[in-house]
Order: sequence, then structure tokens, then C-alpha cells
Amino acid sequence: MVYNPAMRKKLIAGNWKLNNNSLQTGDLIRKIIALTAGISGVDVVVAPVFPFLHAAREAIGSSGIELAAQDVFWEEKGAFTGEVAPSMLADIGCRWAIIGHSERRQYFGETDETVNKKTKAAIKAGVRPIVCVGETLAERESGATEKVIEKQLEGGFRDISEFPMTVIAYEPVWAIGTGKNATSQQAQDVHAFIRGWLKAKRGSDVADVVRILYGGSMKSSNAAELLACPDVDGGLIGGASLIAEDFSAIIRLSVGK
Repeated sequence: MVYNPAMRKKLIAGNWKLNNNSLQTGDLIRKIIALTAGISGVDVVVAPVFPFLHAAREAIGSSGIELAAQDVFWEEKGAFTGEVAPSMLADIGCRWAIIGHSERRQYFGETDETVNKKTKAAIKAGVRPIVCVGETLAERESGATEKVIEKQLEGGFRDISEFPMTVIAYEPVWAIGTGKNATSQQAQDVHAFIRGWLKAKRGSDVADVVRILYGGSMKSSNAAELLACPDVDGGLIGGASLIAEDFSAIIRLSVGK
């Protein structure tokens, strides 16, 4: 059988970062639900800050939107002040966790090793990881993009076999909040490289089903072109996910609406 990329259901995830209070969290979700009524064929995930996961879950109700955390720890309990275990996320209905975001790597010392530990712990608890990889502007300009991505993939997924549970997000660090944008061809090239790595390391059966999201400033004005790329299976959306109309437009574009 010839594999059809359309068989990978699109996934649009909103990373709200350090934004929105409890009331704003609920209001934003309810607006997104209203603006995407009747839309099917796409998975939608939102990732509010930890304190308002409960508020988000209540607002989500039975809408079908799924809840994500912006990070997770690798231990289940113990003297780890400020951390949150994967089982705790699962307990409140959080089905996803973003792991290894470039901001976590840049500001909080995240490494490929900690990404690996967090990913393993999340999978064990039944929380699906969205594992982020990406290069800086200096790395891209020096021609090291593929080398950097491969190192992050090798380290982040060491000794992990449960690939159907995982999602990979390619986020060119140089295109996040900088005003710079990767072209659709640049995005497709790296997504194809990641899928090629999956095929080489885990085989075609895995490479064909793992979803790879683009996380470099996708917005309603460029989403259609990016989502049309054969190896782009959705988006990890930052700023645009904080505006209900923009995020909803991307969701609609993912299914050609």
C-alpha cells in the first residue's frame, strides 16, 4: 500500500505560555469552541499555565478539545519543589505535555537528557508528549540545522519505542517571536529530514504515523501554505493561539475550511 500523508490527522496545539488568568483561560476556550463549531477531522489541544488547568478542563467540557501541560517532571513524587509529575497531569484529565520547548532549553536548562527522561515518564503515565526540536539562527546560518536536529532527536528519544504515542514539533528558534518566518519549503525540508530519521531508526510503519508539527510562528496568514506541505501535520501555535479568531482560523484551515 502506498502511504497517504492525509492519513495522519492534523493536530493544532495552542501553547499559551505565561499568559491568561483563570477567567481569561475559560473565556478563550469557550470562544474557540464557538468559532469552530461543526469542524471535524482535526485534533485540537490547548496548553494553559499549570494553575488554570482545572479552569480549562471545565471550559472544555465535552467539546473534544484536549488539554496539555507546558512542561512535566520525570519523577512521580519526592522532594522536588515546584515540579509536577505526569501522573498528576493524567489525574486531572491532561492528556498531553509539551517537552523540550526552546524557551525551556534557553531559560531553564533543559537538555536532550532531561527531554528524554520527561518523555519516558510522560509515556509511562499515559500522557502524550509533544517533543520540540529546533535550531538557532546561528546554527542555521552555519549549515548545521540537520546536525542539530539529529542530535536532539537521538538524545531526546534514546531508548524510546512508543513512537505512536509521541508527536514531534519542529520549532526553528530563529522564527519564534522574532518577526522572521521560515518559508514553507524550509519547513518542509526539515520535516522531511525528521521523517527520514524516523524511517531510518524506527522503520516506515513508525515514520508514516508519527505527526510532525511546525512551531515557528504559524498564523492564519501563513498556515494554509505550511499545512499543505506533505510532512507538516499541524502546528504548535504560540501567539496566534491567544486570539480566538486567529487560532480558530488555523484550525479551519487545517481541514480546508
